[in-house]
Amino acid sequence: MRPIVRLIVTGSAALALQGCLAKTVVDVATLPVKAVGQTADWATTSQDEADRNRGRELRQREERFGKLERDYARQYDKCQDGNDRACAQAQATWDEMQTLKDTLPPPPNRS
Repeated sequence: MRPIVRLIVTGSAALALQGCLAKTVVDVATLPVKAVGQTADWATTSQDEADRNRGRELRQREERFGKLERDYARQYDKCQDGNDRACAQAQATWDEMQTLKDTLPPPPNRS
């Protein structure tokens, strides 16, 4: 009786493992293709990512421009009070604002 049970168990295991072995062979064969595809995904930027990065960069420049405007207003007020150092700082801030302004889109029409 024992040899028959052993044969049944061995036969069942062999049949069950065929699927596992076939799947393993397929996985090993497709691994290089998957690896190349993943590398390409990492190496390239999707349009959505590019748009998101562009929007983030634009917001950062707009925030910087706003900070420069506030700094310029304070420096200009001090310059009007006769502070020569504030006048020089205001001029440097104004120059940076003009350079940054060229990289910003025009404000929307408020008609």
